[in-house]
Amino acid sequence: MITVMAYALIAVFMVLIMKKKLTPFVALAVVPIVFAIAGSAMGYWSNDIGKFALDGLKTTSVTAIMLLFAVLFFTTMIDAGLFDPLSNAMIRFAKGDPLKVMVATVLLSAGVSFNGDGTSTMIIVCSALVPIYKKLNMKMLDLAVLTILAHSVMNLLPWGGPTARVIVALGLNEAEVLRGLVPIMVAAEIYILVVAVFMGLSERKRLGITQLSEVQLNEMLTIADPEIQSIRRPKMIWVNLLIVVVAIAMLVEGSIKSAIIFLVGTTLALLVNYPNIKEQRARIEANAPDALQVSLVIISAGIFMGILNGTGMADAISKSMATIIPPSLGQYWGLFTGVISCFGTVFLSNDAFYYGVLPVLAKAGYNYGFTPMQLGFASLYGQAFHLLSPLVPFIYVLLRMTDVDMWEWQKKSALIGGIGIFIIYVVVGSIVGLCPISL
Repeated sequence: MITVMAYALIAVFMVLIMKKKLTPFVALAVVPIVFAIAGSAMGYWSNDIGKFALDGLKTTSVTAIMLLFAVLFFTTMIDAGLFDPLSNAMIRFAKGDPLKVMVATVLLSAGVSFNGDGTSTMIIVCSALVPIYKKLNMKMLDLAVLTILAHSVMNLLPWGGPTARVIVALGLNEAEVLRGLVPIMVAAEIYILVVAVFMGLSERKRLGITQLSEVQLNEMLTIADPEIQSIRRPKMIWVNLLIVVVAIAMLVEGSIKSAIIFLVGTTLALLVNYPNIKEQRARIEANAPDALQVSLVIISAGIFMGILNGTGMADAISKSMATIIPPSLGQYWGLFTGVISCFGTVFLSNDAFYYGVLPVLAKAGYNYGFTPMQLGFASLYGQAFHLLSPLVPFIYVLLRMTDVDMWEWQKKSALIGGIGIFIIYVVVGSIVGLCPISL
């Protein structure tokens, strides 16, 4: 019955989000609490719901703090004009051609994603490209879709998160895993570029190519709003760039927690660009709403995961996922592991899936002749869909900066990107020997 309760909770949560009955912040907190109370009343678990929620908050509190300061850090840099040259270069490159803009979206997203941090990728890409999409009257939904698809592939890099969990959970060699990932990542990014070309051709047909003169380009590049102009700090661009590069390098290096890096980065950004206390207060007050909105969602996600784990519903989902495949189909266990990972990494956190579900799947797969390395790769195929999960913190940064509807974004991303990327992972992975479709 606990398994039924768990799936019912997830179903209700997703329906409320898709039907826009509740915001993610409210749904993530209210839905699990209601189910927890109901299950406690029926005797399925203890009534210590507050402890479950608090345990969950402890796991996401650092992430919420990190996102709070990450958003403040990058929005302060945006205010200071650090990304204006990048935005201007993109405008000059595109020159009114939607096709070039789409291709640039994928290339920029993939390039920035090398730092492994989703939050900074979303902020940097959107700050550069949102103005261009608005100027050309392009669909902001397309920007959100292409950005997350390109980043989802680069997120497979070991320092991105999920791959590191697989390496730990199955005791794999990091160098071997990285070498194996290269062909499927390259193939997937090429596929996304092809998708971008087709989307760009469609937008070119709808909007046409705007032939922009040098005067028009300069008008697009010129900041007309005096309030925005007053907070730009063009003379500090190299100092700001150094601060950002150092911050990203420290994120990749990993010896200092990202929350501390962004906290210190935010203070430096404010001190360097806005030494006056009144100006600092103004920048914080202007950017705090965006930062707070994202952090609140992460806090609610902590409650969601805490209750799911504390009540045993997460364990019930894990066991049910591992037992739905009949033994007669064991020769396809690698493929099934990939399919299960699609759903598992959407409805569960990466920690819950790779540390909870994957070991159970792997133990069964060994009996059918699959190796830990093969099942490790198969479990990563689901990352084609993972970043569409409402439990991923930085998607709320992307959705807020592009102002698109979550369900519309999830649906389009899954249909034109997630399915294709997953198929590429399976096919290319089988061809190069990462994991066979069947033994």
